[in-house]
Amino acid sequence: MDLRKLKTLIDLVAESGIAEIEVTEGEDKVRIVKHPPTVVAAAAPSVQTVVAGTAPAPPPTAATLPPPAADPAAEYAPGSVVKSPMVGTFYRSPSPGAKAFVEVGQSVKPGDTLCIIEAMKLLNEIEAEVAGEVKEVLVENGQPVEYGQPLFVIG
Repeated sequence: MDLRKLKTLIDLVAESGIAEIEVTEGEDKVRIVKHPPTVVAAAAPSVQTVVAGTAPAPPPTAATLPPPAADPAAEYAPGSVVKSPMVGTFYRSPSPGAKAFVEVGQSVKPGDTLCIIEAMKLLNEIEAEVAGEVKEVLVENGQPVEYGQPLFVIG
């Protein structure tokens, strides 16, 4: 992979809302990961590039890591929390001004649409995997979400 393509990929990740990208071209494999800026760092986000055959930078030590945030889904039974399957933007309804797919207190069954996550201009419907009642919505409409972030509690 030539240097111009690599620079273009780095710029794309740095300027976009995506957290990481991995590209394979023939036998070349490149993974670019964007880390959020630190409090004392410059305003631009840092970008780490790992090219096949080279070792990535060592991870930060425990002394430099911020304390872990409390997981809002940790207090619920396993399987009752619907987590985001991707990075994107969370939407509770199919269009602005439309009624939300589900409300707190509403019963759902497997296959019912709970929300939409927009990722790379694609709208992905997130469906319930279990039957139950929507106990809590953990994300605000229009908020960016990360992979594995808790979205709903179903009991």
